[in-house]
Amino acid sequence: MADSLSPLPCDLLVFAETVVTQDADRRILSDAGVAMRDGMIVDVSDRNSLKAGFTAQEELDLGPAMLMPGLVNGHTHLPMTLFRGVADDLPLMDWLEKHIWPVEMQLTPELLELGAMVGCMEMIRTGTTAFLNGYFKEEAVGDAVERTGIRAVIGEGFFDFPSPHFPSPEHYRETVERLVDRYQNSSRVRVAVTPHAVFTVGADALVESHALAQDMNIPWQIHLAESPAETQASLKKHGKRPVELLESLGLLSEHVTLHHCVDLTDREIRVLADSGARVVHNPCSNLKLASGVAPVQKLLDAGAVMGLGTDGAASNNQLNMFREMSTAALLGKIAANDASAVNAGDVLDMATRGSAACLGWETLGRLEAGCPADMIALDLRQPNMMPMYAPTSHAVYAATGMEVRLTIAEGRILYRDGEFLTLDAEKLRREIRRAAKWISAKKRKK
Repeated sequence: MADSLSPLPCDLLVFAETVVTQDADRRILSDAGVAMRDGMIVDVSDRNSLKAGFTAQEELDLGPAMLMPGLVNGHTHLPMTLFRGVADDLPLMDWLEKHIWPVEMQLTPELLELGAMVGCMEMIRTGTTAFLNGYFKEEAVGDAVERTGIRAVIGEGFFDFPSPHFPSPEHYRETVERLVDRYQNSSRVRVAVTPHAVFTVGADALVESHALAQDMNIPWQIHLAESPAETQASLKKHGKRPVELLESLGLLSEHVTLHHCVDLTDREIRVLADSGARVVHNPCSNLKLASGVAPVQKLLDAGAVMGLGTDGAASNNQLNMFREMSTAALLGKIAANDASAVNAGDVLDMATRGSAACLGWETLGRLEAGCPADMIALDLRQPNMMPMYAPTSHAVYAATGMEVRLTIAEGRILYRDGEFLTLDAEKLRREIRRAAKWISAKKRKK
């Protein structure tokens, strides 16, 4: 903290009635705030200390609000906002193979960026400031992120069969290298290596892509054990269950992020926890596709690093991490047959610090000096937020995401009290309506 006799300059001071830090001690402060400079947090303290220690170019006093870290979406496919509601109430493989992939192959870079912009808009509005993406033509997502001010790790997905971006897995290295080069000077966009799943990618390509991630010192992410159907496909393709396959290939470590992990044995849970691999839980998508219920409490008990994600808007159909938190907690209790399981503190950790670890960006998801200035504020004047006895409980069980009144990333205000400050919301609404007509026509012709 600055010496009160010589206040330090900062760019922005934000004060609120309650500050949920998610720091190492999970401190919750009353009548406190955050000081920001050059996109970073320089102090988190009580109002009087910050007032004495800093002089700010801008000061915001939010009054009855809860300031907390921006949520981190550990798994999504952002341009799939284009497919929101286009094919619902279908099992995973039918949904993918008959309805999504045929239209996906025809998407243009312009449409992909439009879908990504709408996704950024939704996440900014509902309190997400960073996300881990996997899709194709990922420049569209990276450029949308740069335009809107949010933060992301992007990954070009690949399969054994040709994708819209390259004809074969052999072309993958140059694609990843191009993405890394494109965003090497960005403070908000990073790159991950992204094989789709063990049932769509061969063992050799899995090993080679993992080696590429190691060579470039970037994360490696993959869908894994998403459903019993995927397990059967893996057994047919490789003769091994999904976790068993990655274990046999030496592909489990703290640099690996695994999405879903629904169909697990008790032994596989121990293997994942012992390996240090990060696991992203996607409860709403898993429920909608009837993929199953992930054994979250067992994973937590085993010491696994757990994040939380929405998956894409085509299988959710929201990118709202507040809904994801409440669903994760409620579903986890039913799965464990224990009302104390998957508690609010665990779930908030998953949506902040845990998901940040899944991105390989551990300084996110917390309000601490030296960490990026990414934060949100919830309006405590809303009826569903009154009264408030336990802020963590409110964040998980009471909030819906619509209480978000302020979103800040890298010290920059992206959204405030109904106004988007880094994007043209009305223009996006017009463009997405035109895109929906095009997609509807393509779907009818398939």
